[in-house]
Amino acid sequence: MPLPHHTDITDGLRLTPARISPKYFYDQRGSELFEAITRLPEYYPTRTETALMQWHAEDIARVIGPGRTLIELGAGNCQKARSMCRLVQPACFVGVDISADFLQSAVQGLRDEFPGLDARAVGGDLTQGIDLPDDIPRSGRLVFYPGSSIGNFDPPHALQLLAYMRALVDEDGGLLIGIDLPKDVAVLEAAYDDAAGVTAAFNRNVLTHVNRLIGSDFDIDHWQHRAFFNAQESRIEMHLESIQAVQVRWPGGARMFAPGERIHTENSYKYPLSVFTDMLARAGFGHAQAWTDERGWFAVVHARP
Repeated sequence: MPLPHHTDITDGLRLTPARISPKYFYDQRGSELFEAITRLPEYYPTRTETALMQWHAEDIARVIGPGRTLIELGAGNCQKARSMCRLVQPACFVGVDISADFLQSAVQGLRDEFPGLDARAVGGDLTQGIDLPDDIPRSGRLVFYPGSSIGNFDPPHALQLLAYMRALVDEDGGLLIGIDLPKDVAVLEAAYDDAAGVTAAFNRNVLTHVNRLIGSDFDIDHWQHRAFFNAQESRIEMHLESIQAVQVRWPGGARMFAPGERIHTENSYKYPLSVFTDMLARAGFGHAQAWTDERGWFAVVHARP
């Protein structure tokens, strides 16, 4: 019987245009390349979010309060969790990530730095629902979803995901989420197509990962990175474009790609703040307070039921 990710990927490859879900970016190499992207001069989101959280740290800490159960979705290297733990002093930390091995070592680093902290690593795919350990307290939960990752989901899926986050918390819980705001197209496009080609390597690495997962025979030298802003949808799109006519095979299937044909690998929606707070309200978070940087490029929103 094929593994769930096998049919997920092969179904996407048969579509026109073909698609690969961005969740498959994050094998070990992909996680490392994404870390490198966050340090690039063109990639403003991580820097801007970090600076804005430092600038408003006192206010954010006051609004959230200490002793909570902090649940970070897509925790990665736990760098942001480290700052949050210093800021809000949670009683318990739960890191959730699809790249489980990468996460385990990061959570161990948190335990070393905060000896009193009950810190857990939960491997899982956010889009499939997460099984949290039964002994994680229900009361006082704060779901933490930084880095504007919500923008990777189309609006109906983003709404579903926010509703899932609402289901993770009780009336005394909350959500702290980062969102990337609309801005100058040149700034946006440079952030997803850097001069050093790190984002291109990150995008093409998904093919290497897919080869391992489903036994396909993608040759990454036949594909180039494309990233552009789609103004009508208010989103950056990332694609892999075939340089030449190529046949890709996998056990049980194959597909011909014409020169210039694309595989859609990622969207990154840029929401105006009012649109996003309306989406939060529809997901069951009726109260929202936002902090933005002085350029209005990014927002961190605290939302409560």
